[in-house]
Amino acid sequence: MNLVVYAIPFFALAIVLELIYGWLKQRNTYRLNDSVSSLFLGVLSQAQRFVTLGVGGVIYLLITDHFSTPLMDPRHWSTWVLAMVFYDFCYYWLHRMGHERTILWAAHVAHHQSEDYNLTTALRQTSTGFLFGWVFFVPMYMLGIPAEVVITVGSINLIYQFWVHTEHIPKLGFFEWFFVTPSNHRAHHAQNNLYMDCNYGGLFILWDRLFGTFQEERKDEPAVFGIRGALKSWSPVKALTHVYVDMAQDSRDTALWRDKLRVWVARTGWRPADVALQNPRAKTDLSDFKRYDPKMSRSVSLYCFFQLVAVVLLLGAMQSAELAYWHGVAGWSMLLATAVTTALWMEGRAASALQYWELLRLGALGLLLLLFWSRGVSLSALSPALVYAGLNAAFLLFWLRPQPLRQSKVAS
Repeated sequence: MNLVVYAIPFFALAIVLELIYGWLKQRNTYRLNDSVSSLFLGVLSQAQRFVTLGVGGVIYLLITDHFSTPLMDPRHWSTWVLAMVFYDFCYYWLHRMGHERTILWAAHVAHHQSEDYNLTTALRQTSTGFLFGWVFFVPMYMLGIPAEVVITVGSINLIYQFWVHTEHIPKLGFFEWFFVTPSNHRAHHAQNNLYMDCNYGGLFILWDRLFGTFQEERKDEPAVFGIRGALKSWSPVKALTHVYVDMAQDSRDTALWRDKLRVWVARTGWRPADVALQNPRAKTDLSDFKRYDPKMSRSVSLYCFFQLVAVVLLLGAMQSAELAYWHGVAGWSMLLATAVTTALWMEGRAASALQYWELLRLGALGLLLLLFWSRGVSLSALSPALVYAGLNAAFLLFWLRPQPLRQSKVAS
């Protein structure tokens, strides 16, 4: 059973409580643009199942049927204890390789792009982890752990990781020796030299202590959050693909065939020497670090928050309905288009670009609604989407309205 869906209301409540606590303590760790960007990526991660095929699931089924030891009894407590510990061991290696190999870092990097550290950062998840992440959990199925047990303990592991994404909880004494905590996970999310490549456990920090990847958070080295090659964009497309694009460009541009192949399997940070010389990539200067933070007006901020609420509601409707594959693709496309156009608003793009993309998005939404209506869907069922489209159009008319000319006073 995937318990993450049931935990979402508690995630939302915890985010609100952390925000209120930060305000009361005069130490707010939230920015609207960064949080909206993180939550959009979380929504897209949950929605990716509507468009991707479960390659990993098929392979797990084949392994269970033909290559595994006899299935363990899911009713016995020992099966669950073994599964919980073994899952975290497999997760440690997935997480570690996700930092040490570029092809895996390409999927994981989205989680680390936020330059804030709060509970919305926990929900900033990848949509491309399905490509290779399943490989690391094959041993669980070969051992004979039932699929329903693997899925359940995996969701428990993921839910546990939510609460450690906060700056408000200090070190927790002896608990730090055995479990992942906010303190040692803050070190994991930092881009300081001291904290690079450390603390990969999901539930237990024991793996890091055992395999030499543990680093304690230190008071004399405050964590600077984010990635060394700062994204400087709120675009979910760029967030999810920029490392893949960088690898493809390096593979294309390097002269040596050996390096063209090595790019895809090399350790994170490695680049062909000729390409690195011709096209160096700037890294963040931590001595003068400034977070990416384009300013937004109050009306644009409200509009962006409105779009976040809209995509969350659409995702909820999609998850509760029995959708045909192409209906799921259409819903996912609208989620992505809304996240992309909202990112343009948050980046302060020119009015002409915003108008073009918004009209294109709303036009696509109108065609979808017309298609559904022609297929027999009632107007009452489509009314929430019609109201949403109307509110979007009203905001655009308000924002794009001609501004009255101001006459300057001329001295006599």
